[in-house]
Amino acid sequence: MSLSLPEAPHGAAPETAPVAPGAATALLESYRPAGDRFLATPHRTLLGRGTAAEISQTPAPPAERVREALARLRRPGAPAPVVMGALPFAPDAPDALAVPDTVRWAPPLREDPLIALPVPEDPDRPAWRVREVPEAARYGAAVAGAVARMRAGEFAKVVLARTLELTSPREPDLPAMLRRLARRDPAGYTFAVPTAPGRTLIGASPELLVARQGGRLTANPLAGSTPRSADLAEDVRRAVALLESEKDLHEHAVVVDAVREALAPFCRSLDVPARPTLVRTATMWHLSTTVAGDLADPATTALDLASALHPTPAVCGTPTEVARAVIAESEPFDRGAYTGVVGWQDADGDGEWVVTIRCAEAEGRTLRLFAGAGVVAASTPEAETAETAAKFRTFLDAVGASL
Repeated sequence: MSLSLPEAPHGAAPETAPVAPGAATALLESYRPAGDRFLATPHRTLLGRGTAAEISQTPAPPAERVREALARLRRPGAPAPVVMGALPFAPDAPDALAVPDTVRWAPPLREDPLIALPVPEDPDRPAWRVREVPEAARYGAAVAGAVARMRAGEFAKVVLARTLELTSPREPDLPAMLRRLARRDPAGYTFAVPTAPGRTLIGASPELLVARQGGRLTANPLAGSTPRSADLAEDVRRAVALLESEKDLHEHAVVVDAVREALAPFCRSLDVPARPTLVRTATMWHLSTTVAGDLADPATTALDLASALHPTPAVCGTPTEVARAVIAESEPFDRGAYTGVVGWQDADGDGEWVVTIRCAEAEGRTLRLFAGAGVVAASTPEAETAETAAKFRTFLDAVGASL
């Protein structure tokens, strides 16, 4: 038997979520691409169904538009309404935010024992045709060009991405894909939200941009990565080497400094550890720092904080505007929602916003996968190309394809 918490109009987060085996996996199993919005975090699982209101596309900042929309929908004695969805990488691109008709809440997937059950294999998985955009050699040349410019002093870091376009004879089974992603990393951030008519953003990110709960904020920047190994001894060696890598520690420090600088104006106090720790996914090791702070103004919302942080040097580079220009010159595709943010926020300002990585956009019979690598002056084309290939594995394994 599987259980889930009851639906609530617009769906405020419950103060306490009872631990009920099957509650979180029931929401995962219930997800349907047409009209649903799913998000699983280390703290809760959400399933939004239908659309009560879309957040208008006006020149006002997203945080302001969301605040106004949620205030209009709030009713005395009713649960605080919730917005779910995604913001793009480009500041002038349209976002995809909406208030669902209903939101169902459950404890986190990682606490649900049923998440350990395997997804039945699909005997009729599609045969994927894979196209690299750009090809590995062209991507490596872009990395080499960026390194040369950094050594000449033009800028300090840029994150360069590439895509895989997967096409199959039939439309992919997105609910099954989502279940595989969630079971592979149940302690991470798994999501599936519509970003345009007929288009779904789906993925499993390891990185929290920022969360707000009452007067407390948490951010968890990741930067500096190395692929996992199936051999235990080699896997441990790679983890230790990452913790000691001068190149990766520098890359990580750049991101943490930017997060500190962006969040400090909002905080009475801010705790930033001196050294990073490690966080692992099924395919990668990452350097990780957990930043925590107390808000100076209780009116500051989770999306206010996310907007102040986005994009961090972990997904763009530094200085930001120079890095954006290099990305536009180097990447022969539109990032769309990739390296944007995805998440939720209620009318009280609490919420969680996640960096949109390890993801794909599904549209018709096509999946477009994304992966990027942080390029600094000490980078090499070979290492960064290998890193993007390793990051693609999260999604390739979920769909039964290979590079």
